Amino acid sequence: MDELIGRRVALRHRVATDDGRPLFTDSVGELTDDGPVAVLVHTRRGVVRVERNAVVAVRAIPPARPRRASLGAIARLEYLCADAWPAPLVRELGGWRLRAAGGFTGRANSALAVGDPGVPIADALSQVVEFAHAHELRPLVQVAIDTPWQRAITGHGWVLHADHPAGANVAVLVAPLDELPDGSVARMTLSIDDEPGDGWWELSGDHPISEPQRQVLLAPDVTHTGFGTARTNGEVVGAVRAVVLEDHLFISRLEVDDRYRRRGLGTALMAAAAHWSRPRGGEWCVLQVSEHNEPAIALYRRLGFTVHHRYQYLRPPDLVSVECGYGHTQHSRGFRRVRG
Repeated sequence: MDELIGRRVALRHRVATDDGRPLFTDSVGELTDDGPVAVLVHTRRGVVRVERNAVVAVRAIPPARPRRASLGAIARLEYLCADAWPAPLVRELGGWRLRAAGGFTGRANSALAVGDPGVPIADALSQVVEFAHAHELRPLVQVAIDTPWQRAITGHGWVLHADHPAGANVAVLVAPLDELPDGSVARMTLSIDDEPGDGWWELSGDHPISEPQRQVLLAPDVTHTGFGTARTNGEVVGAVRAVVLEDHLFISRLEVDDRYRRRGLGTALMAAAAHWSRPRGGEWCVLQVSEHNEPAIALYRRLGFTVHHRYQYLRPPDLVSVECGYGHTQHSRGFRRVRG
């Protein structure tokens, strides 16, 4: 049995007797050690302690399929993330939001498709295209994967925007704040400030810094926005942006100077942001990361994050991509390049 410690198992054990006959039950979950006398089975209903001499049989079973978030939970989190990353120009279309921010990130320059747009899908998508054209942007829709909203849009011919610079498929990760590990780095000063200083912009900004970028990151209508920095000898070598909305801490722009990577600085910045958020109502942490950013996803998994849901960027099928000489992708209609 000890060789199965750490794995998901089905464990049969004695629980009582009836007229001298033993009664058995099964517990399913991750198996952990509880010393020489007992083991623990971490089931979905809680932890079951089983004495070793009561175990009748145990076998390894495949990992459980993750529970899928409800559409209501997905919608709430998508709206919270959008509020934490506010585009300067927003036009509401039923449950959808058409957004423009001068090309700074896909999140702020796409239509967030959540719920019912209040008009037929074909008409809603036409308005997405018209809005994008009016603001010199490529038409994009941000939509949660494997939802009725995604199926409705792809049913009208929209396709994955595969050449999106920051990645077309994005994971939305969540973790309880109380379970995030503490972190500190020797000879580093960590702080969360109300305003970003020059060092924060130097490390976390997309240069040159545009006015739409400032409006998105500063989020003037959001009450709790913080800008974290890690300094050594007065130099900013790590940065993070933190926003608290309702019970969620939204993390973005986590950056560490190349010279200081793999020293736990990212974890320390996350811990500082979590500590800052708790008196402001934070109970959960949420962040969005491109699925092709494997090092970042590995870091967040080590910190206890799990996938809540995933979203992707879709575009109309008639946009033809061409490679520009400076390495980024633009489109034949001349729409402004969107990053992030």
